[in-house]
Amino acid sequence: MTVTTMQRRSPLTTSEWTDLVEAVRVEGRYGSAAEAESVTPTVLLALSAHLPAAERAELVALLPTAATLSTPLAPRPLTAREFVESVAPHIENATPTTARWHVTSVLTALAQHSGASQTARLLAQLPPGYALLFGLADLAAVA
Repeated sequence: MTVTTMQRRSPLTTSEWTDLVEAVRVEGRYGSAAEAESVTPTVLLALSAHLPAAERAELVALLPTAATLSTPLAPRPLTAREFVESVAPHIENATPTTARWHVTSVLTALAQHSGASQTARLLAQLPPGYALLFGLADLAAVA
């Protein structure tokens, strides 16, 4: 589904949020929507801390109002691995391996929901290596 929600400044409707959470549930093979919904805002807020103001605002606008608590900006760009490790403590009972699963499930669903151009815009703001977390090949140009 290609939806240009990243271009809007208003939060997703309940139906759109439910669709995104359902996509996370399917992508991550979670047993319930509640399980998918418990990790989705955590991952999206963590990602927002690593984006410039415009992209950060657009990503936070995807979240239900209750989830848009202030998240401080990251002091420095994190590698994809460091990002996953930074998310792990914020997800109940997560290990580095399960945190990677959660992050990849959420970001892959976000990429599918937002479309290729919006995902490319997000990836352009992040250090190399994040494409795999969005379920995309991370191909380097051969010189």
